Amino acid sequence: MERLVGTISRGIRCPIIKQGDDLVTITVDSILNACNAEKFELRDKDVIALTESIVARSQGNYCTVDDIATDIKNKFGYEHIGVIFPITSRNRFSILLKGIARGSKKITLMFSYPSDEVGNAFLSYDQLDEKNVNPYSDVLTEKQYIDVFGDPKHEFTGVNYVKEYRKLIEEENCECEIIFANRAKAILDYTDKVLTCDIHTRVRSKRILIKEGAKVVLGLDDIMTSPINNSGHNKDYGLLGSNKASDDKVKLFPRDGQPIVESIKEKIKEKTNKDVEVMVYGDGAFKDPQGKIWELADPVVSPFYTKGLEGKPNEIKIKYLADDKFSDLKGEELKKAIEKSIIEKEKDLVGNMVSEGTTPRKITDLLGSLCDLTSGSGDKGTPIILVQGYFDNYAHN
Repeated sequence: MERLVGTISRGIRCPIIKQGDDLVTITVDSILNACNAEKFELRDKDVIALTESIVARSQGNYCTVDDIATDIKNKFGYEHIGVIFPITSRNRFSILLKGIARGSKKITLMFSYPSDEVGNAFLSYDQLDEKNVNPYSDVLTEKQYIDVFGDPKHEFTGVNYVKEYRKLIEEENCECEIIFANRAKAILDYTDKVLTCDIHTRVRSKRILIKEGAKVVLGLDDIMTSPINNSGHNKDYGLLGSNKASDDKVKLFPRDGQPIVESIKEKIKEKTNKDVEVMVYGDGAFKDPQGKIWELADPVVSPFYTKGLEGKPNEIKIKYLADDKFSDLKGEELKKAIEKSIIEKEKDLVGNMVSEGTTPRKITDLLGSLCDLTSGSGDKGTPIILVQGYFDNYAHN
């Protein structure tokens, strides 16, 4: 019988994961229980995806505000430091700022504007144009910012992050100064010791600061890279990808996850004889058209995945075939011609007209976005996602 359904993404419920839980067994059992309960079968090339959160929780990969403060003191000394390009997020950055302030004598906090790196906006470009402010060159003090723009709040949260972050810093008995600029080197007029908090542009920011003569340049990925007082850590990403766990504790991005995805793949093979792929995912990589927020606040979409998920899609644009190459065909004849083109397509279609308009992104980024939208970030209770039929195409029956 001809297959009439393509890709399916299922949220799989599982027990609440806590530190020390056997995540491999829980994942495999949850998938197989769902198959039995909902009367569907696993197939080869199905994808099992786990949120980074349950991986980190099972590992107990946490640190405290005091741990962060200790690492800041160890790496900067108890000094005046510049903290540049923070994202405006109570979940992602506020608690980190508490630790940074607790370990510092003074902070000059430099916001990018009109929005942070992931699109959380203080202002609009229309407002900048109206006030004749050039975000590419103008450096504003906090007073200048308030005098020109008043008291802007985040569109969705209603939070004034300038006031919020100042309060957090000063509550830690740390002196606070706030400026607004989009060039990393602007901070060097205030201090030559800099913590750059951007995520996807951090390598460039560090390079510029070092070239301009900064004495100490570190990123969030350089903080909590090793344990402090038996804490968790992440040697690759440090504090990047972390989330607030409580008022004084941070859940770090998971570490050492490759053995987990490989073990899940092996156990599924043992129990079902199906060859699946497995990945860990965090934020998806997509942008909200209203708020302009780019979802990806994690350093990568997928830190760990099995080998079959490497690479990018190699797809033919069916619309092009139907409208152009086979415009004179219809019905069964058109169907067979398109199926034949798919079966016989080249292994690398980059630059080929038949692939124009397809999505040349990493498979793990595409799948991670699908999984993130499926699992949500609240109370759906489905931190494991099963994606079926993702690698099928129109020629698969």
